[in-house]
Amino acid sequence: MGRDVMDDEAMFVRTESLPQAPQQHMTVRVHTPIGSAVVLWRGNPREADGRHLIEWTVDADLHWCQNTRPAATTEPKLRQEGDRVIMRGRLHLTDDGAAYLQMGHWSVLFDLASPIPSSVDESWVEISVGPESVALHPYRT
Repeated sequence: MGRDVMDDEAMFVRTESLPQAPQQHMTVRVHTPIGSAVVLWRGNPREADGRHLIEWTVDADLHWCQNTRPAATTEPKLRQEGDRVIMRGRLHLTDDGAAYLQMGHWSVLFDLASPIPSSVDESWVEISVGPESVALHPYRT
């Protein structure tokens, strides 16, 4: 299961709430310096619209050659592609069997579902996950 973003890597974004079906988790369109996507909002629903310092969580493991693959370009990007959230960044493997994706000025931590080739460490990758796996949390100082 994905882990929280590193505490010192909170990001300032603009969010806009989206129409919600009853009993559904609150979703927002998040606008960042590197792109936008529809994700879950884990803050106060009345504060979903606006500018926020946020942390990211991704509740999805990395599966090499399934939801994680080498990137064709070497610049950070966040985008919506149909029913998937695509995150592009530099992947860093950790000593404790996890990884983090460096996307511009912030990082998102992941657990590995399968071994990732060590040759991939510090290379550019794209990770594709469902929007129900990506959540924003207002940063609490």
